[in-house]
Amino acid sequence: MYPFEYDKVPLNPRVEKRGNHNLIIIDAPYEPDVPQSKRIHIYDFQAEPPFMNLIFLHGIGNGNIPYLMWFGEKFRNHGIRTFFLILPYHHERAPKSWTGGEPFFSSSPSHCVVRFHQAVIDVRRTVDYIETISNLPVSVMGFSFGGMIATMALAIDKRIKKGILAFTGGDWRWINWYSSYLESVRIMYKEKGNEMGCRSENDCVLKRGSAVKTVEGFNTVEDIFKHPVTCYHYDPVSYGKFVSQKILFFHGIFDRVISKKSTRALLSVLKDVQSVLIPSGHKSSYFFRRFIARKSIRFLKDS
Repeated sequence: MYPFEYDKVPLNPRVEKRGNHNLIIIDAPYEPDVPQSKRIHIYDFQAEPPFMNLIFLHGIGNGNIPYLMWFGEKFRNHGIRTFFLILPYHHERAPKSWTGGEPFFSSSPSHCVVRFHQAVIDVRRTVDYIETISNLPVSVMGFSFGGMIATMALAIDKRIKKGILAFTGGDWRWINWYSSYLESVRIMYKEKGNEMGCRSENDCVLKRGSAVKTVEGFNTVEDIFKHPVTCYHYDPVSYGKFVSQKILFFHGIFDRVISKKSTRALLSVLKDVQSVLIPSGHKSSYFFRRFIARKSIRFLKDS
């Protein structure tokens, strides 16, 4: 069984009214690191009438969740019913003492493969739920870490018709060793290494080689898991090659969280992609949210 596969256990949905949106709670079909993540939380921003369902994926950490929910409010006014998925180990799905997403920060590929694919499973379970209440098409939009999970989900689950990726990338060399957000992971590499003996960027380069060239040898998603360097098993670059859906891709000139080389790596493997460069950094992209929303709405409305 591949890590993105899961048993079709009952969803057991519960719907709670929360002001101008609903909170949908369904069962996760895996055993998470903490009990709070056993139930999947999805904020449902209903549209009247809708023409599309959109699964929205936030970035890592709890801080970005409240302001990204703005998109749910915006999209609902344009006929896009938005299901804002709280990813595992975040917000209500984590201990209150956590800042959000702690289990995703690790130098161990085998550890990360499981947690990243748990997030992918959550996306697929959200599609499962949507199919019980709507026959409209389903698309996905992901910011930053959410864009990485969206890329993987698009490659794996063709029920998802379109993708919007924002301020995201691939190739773990450029993310782990250059992202301003991952200093704790770099310390972990240097102090503990991992099961593959990696402690430095040089180790990474020697074992991984060129990521873009390596993925050229993958003919199916299943081929990813035959590669002995297991960080490829959860690298968005590995999956980008298998994304056949139309993609709208936002990236920032001054982004230091996701480096230009990381963004270019992912863009280079996507087949049908419209790239939009924004004069912002990673967090300052929020100041361009209305522009991003307008372009996204137009993209989703285009046949």
